[in-house]
Amino acid sequence: MNRRLFLASALVLPLAVPVAVPVAARAQSDEWQTIVAPDLRFRLEMPSPATKSTAGEKEKGHASPRVAWESKRGQQIFDFDYVDYEPGWFSSRDSKEMAKELGRGDAEKAFPKPKYKYVRDEPITLQGWDGYALDIEGEGGAGVMMRTYIAKDRLFRLLVTVGDDKASKDAANRFLDSLKLAETRQVETKPVEPEKK
Repeated sequence: MNRRLFLASALVLPLAVPVAVPVAARAQSDEWQTIVAPDLRFRLEMPSPATKSTAGEKEKGHASPRVAWESKRGQQIFDFDYVDYEPGWFSSRDSKEMAKELGRGDAEKAFPKPKYKYVRDEPITLQGWDGYALDIEGEGGAGVMMRTYIAKDRLFRLLVTVGDDKASKDAANRFLDSLKLAETRQVETKPVEPEKK
């Protein structure tokens, strides 16, 4: 997460300044592509072209290398990655707490308060799976939006930089909302007892 936060923090302030983008780049920035997992466990959309990479190093608990995609749309950066953890790594722990810990990471170091405003900082779910949303805004309205989800023993992370304009915010939301998982977590519900008269 440190690489991602560093990248995002370096880009937050420049996004507040309008930049002249060549006509060819603007035309290409409207093209989106669908990323589908090799094992078909997820799909999402991001601006085209998206570059895929695999991290060689493994961190504690990883059962496989981290797989990532990155793309750009004008000055925005879209970053998505996932990694599988050892069986039971998350399921034997409180996944709400783990999602918060992994979702916030070193955010307060990279984006210190009160210089940055934490617009959204809360637990969320995706198809019943625990997650965490963190949206941080800098001076002038530019910022970064991050989502972290834990589905079984797989960690998903999305990060996008956003400017102070509606178009970049719409693109960021399209990206963040596009993640769909193949499995929905069955949430246990307690039967509703009939009211006593």
